[in-house]
Amino acid sequence: MDDLALAFSAADLAAQLALAHFEAGVAVSLQPDGSPVTEADLAVEHLLRKTLAAARPDDGFLGEELGETGDSDRVWIIDPIDGTRRFSGGDPHWRVQFALEVDGVTELAVVISPALGRCWWAVRGGGAFESSWPRAEPRRLQVSTTATLATAVLDALGNNPRLPTARPPASPLPLVELVRGEIDAFLIERYYKWDHAPWILLVEEAGGRFTNPTGTNTGDQGGGLYSNANLHPELLKALNYPL
Repeated sequence: MDDLALAFSAADLAAQLALAHFEAGVAVSLQPDGSPVTEADLAVEHLLRKTLAAARPDDGFLGEELGETGDSDRVWIIDPIDGTRRFSGGDPHWRVQFALEVDGVTELAVVISPALGRCWWAVRGGGAFESSWPRAEPRRLQVSTTATLATAVLDALGNNPRLPTARPPASPLPLVELVRGEIDAFLIERYYKWDHAPWILLVEEAGGRFTNPTGTNTGDQGGGLYSNANLHPELLKALNYPL
């Protein structure tokens, strides 16, 4: 089984488990850092690790709930329930998402929104795709070609004086809007590697770019700028990010 087929198989099992918890309802508790967690977060991450490790026993893992394990140049980066507050509150806008990093480069990403019946995936050099879930005929994703800030639609999480034309996200899924070409940029300067790793690859394979505040495209620097390729240099200058 190749890595994408393995990822699909694991993701489907995890999505089914997460959806069962969502439909049954879960209680939420707070971790020491104040972030929410449910029994579903833990169960889904355990399932993903078990399924992936059975096929790739030498691979390492980095997960939101269970931390980092293993010593390998291949690491699965897992966010078992992205959007736990929405999940525990009965809002369908949550996702099961993970990525495979090889020698420090993200090579594969899978995101499933089980309650919405949608999924997204990307393989480096192979494009980014969306379909219904369970998966059906996919469509290839492409970011917008907007080239001027005057006509661009810019979303930002939180007020940012460096982008005075940016608006709060109009959708719970702004990165989905970005890879579909419905908005032109999204600034999110927060969260963790497991929040960003899948989406960085999806955006890049849809023809866009991602840059964090240090000027690189890794997801371990607290977020950064996602945008189409045409606007990216000008937006980096506005944000005073390294070029």
